[in-house]
Amino acid sequence: MKKFVFALVAMMLAAAVWAEGDQIRSFELLSRTQAEDPTEFQAAQLVAQEWRKLGLDVEHKAIPWEQLAQVVWFDRDPPDWDMTMWRMVGRPERSDPDELIYNLFHSSTADAGYNFIAYSNPEYDAVVEAQRVETDPDARQALIIQAQEILDRDQPNAFLVHPQQAYAYRSDIWDPATVVEQSGIGIKNFWTFVDAAPLTDQRDMILNSGVVVQAINPLYISGATDSWITELIWDRLLRISPEGLAEPWAAESYNWVDDTTIDVTLRSGMTWHDGEPVTVEDVVFSFQAPQGDESPMYKPFVSGIADIAALDENTVRFTLSQPSAAFLTATLAKINLVPLHIWGPILDDLSTKDENAESYQEEIPIGSGPFKYVNWLRSQEVVLEANTEHFSAPEIDRWILRIIPNAEASLGMLRSGELNFLSGYLGDPQVLVQTSEGQPIDVVASTEVGFRYVAFNHRAAPFDDPAFRRALSLALNRNFFVQAAYKGFAVPSNSPVSTALGFWTAPGITDLETGIELAKGILAEAGYTLDGRGRLHYPDGVTEQHGN
Repeated sequence: MKKFVFALVAMMLAAAVWAEGDQIRSFELLSRTQAEDPTEFQAAQLVAQEWRKLGLDVEHKAIPWEQLAQVVWFDRDPPDWDMTMWRMVGRPERSDPDELIYNLFHSSTADAGYNFIAYSNPEYDAVVEAQRVETDPDARQALIIQAQEILDRDQPNAFLVHPQQAYAYRSDIWDPATVVEQSGIGIKNFWTFVDAAPLTDQRDMILNSGVVVQAINPLYISGATDSWITELIWDRLLRISPEGLAEPWAAESYNWVDDTTIDVTLRSGMTWHDGEPVTVEDVVFSFQAPQGDESPMYKPFVSGIADIAALDENTVRFTLSQPSAAFLTATLAKINLVPLHIWGPILDDLSTKDENAESYQEEIPIGSGPFKYVNWLRSQEVVLEANTEHFSAPEIDRWILRIIPNAEASLGMLRSGELNFLSGYLGDPQVLVQTSEGQPIDVVASTEVGFRYVAFNHRAAPFDDPAFRRALSLALNRNFFVQAAYKGFAVPSNSPVSTALGFWTAPGITDLETGIELAKGILAEAGYTLDGRGRLHYPDGVTEQHGN
């Protein structure tokens, strides 16, 4: 009789659990390996630890960057991941927030662009579209703040921190007066690489990267490290100055004819690295090439161009489909100038295949920039040499990037002089500072335009539920992560717009009330329940199989 009663009670309990909705499945939280990025690895462990307190089964799985990029970024149909640690790095053109708030979250970029999480909100789309055509700074500021408020409500990702990235260099090798700190970027930037002046006979800048180079391709945004190289080999019409403003570079000047027409005058005497002259036809081609489907990563940056034509041998006219507040920064300072005589035949050939320009690798990349390609040993190093014929020829002879996955090994090589510029250090910043004491090593820490976050895959339940995402995000105390994972070298984040861009940052956006009990309350209000074992279940009637 007792066995029957116990069995009946068990059946009733099971029925009650089923009525509350299916138990939420186990999740994997992906990150890079501890050797590649110890800070990210530790942050992932802390995130998983906090989310287990909500009744979730979360396993942290660390995999090498190349594998992580393939699983999360490239394999979108169908995607095979739940959550991942991710970062957006501080690139100069991101000093205007358009690139991040539009490309990272607009629904049009979900299939092949930056919106790899597949966030979709028509209200948000409308706001970020409106800010693109608003040329009044104050009115545009209001729209960008509104966009941040929508993201705060929806929590498409769990933003964690804007790092205060610490870089270091040998001050006995490089003149400190010529090492440039760029706003929101730090000292690892284009201007430092071009302007740094040697103090000795050592004229090679030897740097490090913790991740391998995936591609050296002017039509493919393939990763942070790859972008340093791209910036150096290929010129752009404008560059972002150390102060964060778009200034003429390969363009001698520009002139707004009206709100949707801009004439750009090309600098004379420029040549490609193979000796061919840079022409206005090359410029027209460079901006037309990404307009099709051959370069999906760059396509959003040229989508507002209605027409582009050469007016004479020095002048190109851009006609926009509508006014664009960020055109100088997000387009003219973003698009790489590529040679028509090389990439024209390549794109013609690719148009007959299923591949696009992102899959193509030149044997010898040809640009017109201040550095020329010399050699690339995959997983080992990339060597560039100064283009002495360039209008802004570098002070150094060679730029040598060594791939060193282990953070502590990089630090040891800086001490020994095997490296003379620490351009990637993901270990404990306090150790870096301690190492520099009494040594000819200068350490500079700067709050980045970029940010670190946990990305949710919106293509599958329960991450398609804003309430669930908000609960997970608000379970995480940002100040705790600043101290525990980033050793104080970061500021709390709740937005893709860095506090380094003060004018564009929504007031109070980082003043988040967080905590496990708060998160549990959000889940309970949305109908999620805990069973007798403390495991979280979907709201009544929601099944894991269908997620509705």
